[in-house]
Amino acid sequence: MAEVELDIKQWGNNLGVRLPAAIAKAAKLHVDQRVRVSVEGRQVVITPVAADPLTLEQRLALYATACYGGEVMAAPREGAERW
Repeated sequence: MAEVELDIKQWGNNLGVRLPAAIAKAAKLHVDQRVRVSVEGRQVVITPVAADPLTLEQRLALYATACYGGEVMAAPREGAERW
């Protein structure tokens, strides 16, 4: 189990703690991941929040045609097709 001692710092009107990379890796946390922070007794518990699955529209919006060569037709034209 990974374990470190950290200092709590002032962050605006809030308090903050930075998670070291080793702790984030051990907990399988990543940048921009949603988490739930709760208090159980005197312990602060950070729990990953499962992301909702993307809709087709959201997936298509993330698709970068420049990275994948754009739209390419798999077969040459045959007959009188018009494109």
